[in-house]
Order: sequence, then C-alpha cells, then structure tokens
Amino acid sequence: MDQENAQKLFEQGAMFVLHDFPERSEFGVDYMSWNTGPNFKGLKMIPAGIHFIYYSSVNTEGERGPRSGFFYNFSPQEIVVRHWDVQAEDIKSTPLDEGEMERYKSNRLELDTFLGPYPYEKYKQWISLSKHISAELVNLLQPESGIIYSVPQFESASSTTQSRQAAVEAKQVENKDSKPKVSQSLPKLITVESSKIKYSDVPKKKFPPGATPAEISKYNLDSSYALDVLLTRYNKDFDKLLGEIQFAFLCFLIGQDFDSFEQWKKLVHLVCTSSEAIKVYSESYLALISVLHFQIREIPSDFFVDIVTCNNFLTSTLYELFQNIAGENANKKLQKKSKDFEKHLTEKFKWDFSSEPDEYAPVIVD
Repeated sequence: MDQENAQKLFEQGAMFVLHDFPERSEFGVDYMSWNTGPNFKGLKMIPAGIHFIYYSSVNTEGERGPRSGFFYNFSPQEIVVRHWDVQAEDIKSTPLDEGEMERYKSNRLELDTFLGPYPYEKYKQWISLSKHISAELVNLLQPESGIIYSVPQFESASSTTQSRQAAVEAKQVENKDSKPKVSQSLPKLITVESSKIKYSDVPKKKFPPGATPAEISKYNLDSSYALDVLLTRYNKDFDKLLGEIQFAFLCFLIGQDFDSFEQWKKLVHLVCTSSEAIKVYSESYLALISVLHFQIREIPSDFFVDIVTCNNFLTSTLYELFQNIAGENANKKLQKKSKDFEKHLTEKFKWDFSSEPDEYAPVIVD
C-alpha cells in the first residue's frame, strides 16, 4: 500500500485501543490474527462497518485459553477504547468522559506506533462472508453478554432443600433397589442464559395446523411452510435470514463455537429444501448461492471431510436445492446461476449431483 492511501485510511479509519492486553496472547479481527508483542495497544485503519474482534490470552505458563470474541459496528474515525480485566480474564469497556476522549483524538499520531494496521489484504474476503450482517441483526442475535464464547459457559442451577430432596426421592422410586448415588448431590449445571446466542428457532412442525394427508405429504418434501414461519421473526425479510446464516457461519469459523455450526446446518437445510419459496424469493436465492459459494470455499480442510461425509449433509442438501431451482418455480437467471454453481462444485470436489440420495426418499401419508 502506498503512503498516500495509507494516510487516507489512517485518517478515515476507526481505531480499537486495547490497554494491558497480555503479551504473547492471540488477538484478531475478521480473518486475521496475531500473537501480541510488548508494545501492542490495538488496531488502526479499521474500515467502517461490521467486524469481529476476537482474542485468547495466555497464562503465566504460556498456555493459551479458549477464544472469545464480539461483533462491533465501527463508524468512520471512531475510537473505541477497551482494557484487559485481569481478574475476569476478558476485555472490558473503559468509561471515558468527553475530555478523555478528546485527548485520544488529539493523540492519534502518538498512538500510531502502538497500533497494528487493519489487514486490508483480507478485507474483500471478509465482506464476502459478512455482507448480509447488519448492525440491527447483530443486536438481535448476539448474547446479552455481548460475547461469543468458544466453550459453553455454565452455572449451577438454582435449587432448594425441597427440590433436591424431591429429586432424590424420584430417583429412588425409579430405582427401588438402589441407594442414592454421590453424583446426585452434585450441582446441576446449566448454560448461562446471558451467554446464549439468540438464534432463530427452526420449526419442528413442517406442515400447517389442520393439514390434510396430502398437504402433510407435500410439506414433508417441501419446507416452505416452516421457512415462512421462521421468516415471521424478520417480517418476511429474507436478507436478514441470509445474515443469520452468515452470522452463524462466522461464529463457527472464527469464533470456534460448534453450536453455531449446528444452527448453520439447520438454516441451510431449511432454505435449500423449500421449493415453493424459490418462486417468492427468487432474488434472495440468487444471493443464497453466492453466500454458500464463499462459505464452502472457506471451510477448513480438516473439518471439510466431516461435514461432507456426515450423513452426506452438504451434497444431499445442495442436491435438493439444485433440483428445486431446476423446476418451474425458478426464473432463468436463477437456474443459470444454480447450474454454474453445481458445475463448479462437481469440478472442484468431484461431488455427484446426478442421483437422489437415499435419505430423501419421499414420505407419503395415506
């Protein structure tokens, strides 16, 4: 990057200032991470928009902890100040009054030496994976804590003497000849509510109330009714659903949260098996193909085999998508893009979409 462009990006870009972050820890933004040195105090030249900040600290023995992260919508020239809380082992907000913030703004050049530049060589890659994620969607989906954790956060379930005794008595009734085990006295762990990502619930019921046997058969093959129910959360805005698909994928790919991968699979399967919806949301399905194209390209090679071979998830789901688009519900533009995508996957991964997978045999209700 030449000096003139670097100067423009420095002046217009945002800054993320992080105080007291442990040396040799991992710090990353979007698609790039580093091991921090003694002078590290954050990032500069961050382009406006949604980004994912993530980190994992090291202890005194040099052992790296689990990854945590959060989405943030940066404004042009914004200065975000955070600090490392040693006791909590996490990044915390740094309260600043107007005078303190003005000092940060006036000292931008002095901070420059201690800030790493945003990795612009990865920016297009990041946009391809996040373009449907809006600030509104981040606020809707992110946990109450604001942090995406790579490991589940647990706490002891609240209980009383009566509830514990009732649980023991119930177990004794179930196993009359056994005595209460030591494990029964251990606390029951539940996921911390504030750490849960607020993903959409994928409807388990695939057909409308009062459906006839013929309609039940139809909606066992076509997930459009379930998709329509889910879209009510977004006021029928399909672009927000595409954003959730991208959000879940990034929380898995970069945030290392496996539950997000499971949500991604559920959403991808839902939209790919919704035949009637293709006619209603043709433009959105054009965008879906682009979303899937960039996501499949980024799936780690050591994980790729697992998700392709596990119940043939990708090949089976994409087969359904290609078959549905090839039908009469899709326009010519969408059919062409679908064919091009299918050809690309066949040539690159040697996937066979020419025959129907066994698990998609029709379910007929008499």
